[in-house]
Order: sequence, then structure tokens, then C-alpha cells
Amino acid sequence: MSISLIFRIAAVGILVSILSQVLKHSGREEQAFLTSLAGLILVLSWVLPYIYDLFVSIRQLFSL
Repeated sequence: MSISLIFRIAAVGILVSILSQVLKHSGREEQAFLTSLAGLILVLSWVLPYIYDLFVSIRQLFSL
């Protein structure tokens, strides 16, 4: 895992929180929720391969 991934996740978190607050204050709670959901899906798509590699490494470590 590189440091650039951590910075990208932080940038998405900051952008999503700003957009969510702006949308909530303008009365668009549904779109704020969808923005948060899109940010979560984006970050999970970045992190999921690393989680998979972790489970593969644990499986090989314990020879399951």
C-alpha cells in the first residue's frame, strides 16, 4: 500500500464531507446521502484488493 492511496482516501473524505454539508444546508438531503454513498463505494473499490491480499496472506500463513 502506497502513501498516495492514503492521500487519495483523505482527499475523497474531505470532498465528500464538504459536498455533503453544502447539499444538506441547501435542503437536498437525498443527494447528500448519495454523495456519501458514492464516496464510500469509490474508497472501497480502492481498498478491496488490499483486503483480499491480506486474507490470501493469512490463509497461506496458516496453510488453510
